[in-house]
Amino acid sequence: MTATCASAARSRRGPIRGALPRTCTRRKDPADALGINYQTVGYLERGEFNPSLELAMRISEYFALPIEAIFARQPFKPLSDQLYASLPSVKKEK
Repeated sequence: MTATCASAARSRRGPIRGALPRTCTRRKDPADALGINYQTVGYLERGEFNPSLELAMRISEYFALPIEAIFARQPFKPLSDQLYASLPSVKKEK
């Protein structure tokens, strides 16, 4: 199982929003692949639902990402911040 949409968006709000690619406009596609209701995808996107371990593992497999890249207890920092912090010669413009 892998996501068919491309270009992951990390700036969206909930844990699944970070994994849902920007080009995925329909919740039905991942819902069908994961065997859940499309409304459950919405609850996951908004952080209003905590999935079971089994569902979290299926989501991880679907998006081809480790579970900890999708679900965390603290909000994720933008990947660009982490990238710029690791490059001493490049300063982030504000």
